[in-house]
Amino acid sequence: MDMTGEHRISAPRDVVWQALNDDAVLRECIPGCSELEKKSDTELSAIVVQKIGPVKAKFAGDVELTNINAPESYTIRGEGSGGVAGFAKGGADVTLAEDGAETILSYTVHATVGGKLARLGSRLIDSTARKLAAQFFDNFQAHLNEARPDAAE
Repeated sequence: MDMTGEHRISAPRDVVWQALNDDAVLRECIPGCSELEKKSDTELSAIVVQKIGPVKAKFAGDVELTNINAPESYTIRGEGSGGVAGFAKGGADVTLAEDGAETILSYTVHATVGGKLARLGSRLIDSTARKLAAQFFDNFQAHLNEARPDAAE
């Protein structure tokens, strides 16, 4: 699966960067995330429960941040196992660009899935991934608006 996207976030780039590197913020914003633990400045472990079509799975995985160019970009690499549902692994290049008082977040994702998930078909997996990405960005923007009440006015 390959996916690209761009989201305009109503917050300055340094605020967006800090939030993207805050495990509490990510735990709150990632759909289905029940646990997220920062193991180091560049490593996290997570547990996420998701339903993709008829398959519901609890994924446990690790994520590593590389190619860090604060507050402009990084690469996220991760791998997770959902038991009998299968596995997912991949990475994303994330770039933050300033645009006045807002930030444009661009990403390119490359991921593979295996097991029962792979049998669901790429269209269902792609549409679910796009839906989850949109939900993450909605949650992320809402969090930033709550954290910065002046921004919501």
